[in-house]
Amino acid sequence: MKLDHEYHMRRAIALTIKTPELPFGAVIVHRDSGDTVAEGWNRSMINPIWHGEIDALNALFRSGHQIEGSELVLYTTAEPCSMCMSAILWSGIQMVAFGTSIRFLQKCGWRQIDLLADELVSRSPAWKCAIVDGVLQDECNALFAVGPPRSKPPRPDSSK
Repeated sequence: MKLDHEYHMRRAIALTIKTPELPFGAVIVHRDSGDTVAEGWNRSMINPIWHGEIDALNALFRSGHQIEGSELVLYTTAEPCSMCMSAILWSGIQMVAFGTSIRFLQKCGWRQIDLLADELVSRSPAWKCAIVDGVLQDECNALFAVGPPRSKPPRPDSSK
């Protein structure tokens, strides 16, 4: 089965409705069936490392799916940061497709570590991961073009 990158990216884009001020959505898909096995969105207002890709990976492993990482593709609205890309490699996922690039995010004022996904993969010889960039790039860029939120969203009161 040939994966429909645009179809799965549209689902990642749809997930950004959950946190429109931080429109990082991610979907993990079984490569052969095309079935979605996990989804996630940015929750960094709760925890600064709870990015969309991390949320999707956590959902995948919480679900108990016994799927080999090589059978999975991760779709994300923006190029994974170095933290997320490292987590993707550690999970064994061997294909990532994204819409918006880190360079575009930087141009729009989003704070980003200046290490691109393909560079991180090339510097990680123990892992393989194909990078597919620019999937529905215009639609994804539109999510981020207004720039990051001007003020940090309040953290929830954990005493309640």
